[in-house]
Amino acid sequence: MTSARPDRDATIDRMRGTVIVLMVLDHVRWFLSNARFDPSDPAQTAVPLFFTRWATHFCAPVFMMLAGVGAYLALGRGRDGRGLSRFLLTRGAWLVLLELTVARFGWAFNLDYHYSSALVLWALGWCMIALAVIVRLPRPVVAALAVGMIAGHNLLDGVMPGGWGRWAWLWTILHVPGPIELGPARFDVLYPLVPWLGVMAGGFALGPLFAKPPAERDRVLVRTGLVMTAAFLVLRLANGYGDPAPWTPQATSIRTVLSFLATTKYPPSLLFLLMTLGPALAALPVFARWRGSVAEVVRTLGRVPLFFWLLHVPLVHAIALLLSLTRYGMVVPWLVENPPAEPPPGYGYGLVVVYAVALGVVALLYPACRWFAEVKRRRRDPWLSYL
Repeated sequence: MTSARPDRDATIDRMRGTVIVLMVLDHVRWFLSNARFDPSDPAQTAVPLFFTRWATHFCAPVFMMLAGVGAYLALGRGRDGRGLSRFLLTRGAWLVLLELTVARFGWAFNLDYHYSSALVLWALGWCMIALAVIVRLPRPVVAALAVGMIAGHNLLDGVMPGGWGRWAWLWTILHVPGPIELGPARFDVLYPLVPWLGVMAGGFALGPLFAKPPAERDRVLVRTGLVMTAAFLVLRLANGYGDPAPWTPQATSIRTVLSFLATTKYPPSLLFLLMTLGPALAALPVFARWRGSVAEVVRTLGRVPLFFWLLHVPLVHAIALLLSLTRYGMVVPWLVENPPAEPPPGYGYGLVVVYAVALGVVALLYPACRWFAEVKRRRRDPWLSYL
């Protein structure tokens, strides 16, 4: 057990660091891309733009899954069940608070709280709060709950918030993304909780695999990932259950392939999760064997994910402001105003600029991440586990 821990931790950190880099790419694309349409729309998109967006679909599912795995592994690091529940409860509440304050300012650069949104930190936080209860259940029950939420939540796609009357806001938070009107204010929920909680609980149920010998762990992970990927292909070809948006034949064969891959993220459909988590699980052994300088950079980022997250959004936003000043001689109002503000015609840059800025953001933040990772390695102050 002791000798396996560094390997399993490095594997998780490398995968988490990889999706952090993809996350930066997605957020830079959001602020700087000149494509003012859904890049997943097979009828409008270009192939490089589609796959730039498609690759970033792995970020949220992998984060959620690894958060569940990390919760299980914490049981072997001096926390009992009660201590783990307390930690998940307090860290979850902390993430929700960060979403509504620090993260919200990083996205908006204004203090006009007539508009706020529930994004990934919100979902991570509330899922951790729910997991604080779920982890006290027997692991087979946790696994059954995870499978039920992931595989069954699309059965509820036809249930709309309006049918809940004055409790409509609760169904929006749980399952159907959309706005919640709070008098003159609006709160947009983009990450409904039910399917994401299933992913986090599934990660917790997988946790014991990471205490097994690497060969056994890798064999089970690869088989599980391949089965999930095959299930995605079969269900998607059938074009029936698993996603509210069926694929359709397009004008060209490549656009038909794009339609096939364009599954629903908000909320994440069964097919979206099979499409992302299946390959991710199958690839985990690759991350276990990855070595070299790039692997070490990625691992460092993966050791301090929240620290990186809180720094990168305002940095990307600030770069967008500087580019706006350079190009227009002013800050484009869209960058500092609440929705429904829109960027001006012709705003933005192509993918070459998007990729270059994303790599620049990672390079700029890496020294700070390396410093903070070293602080976390040397010290055991309780507050460090919350950042």
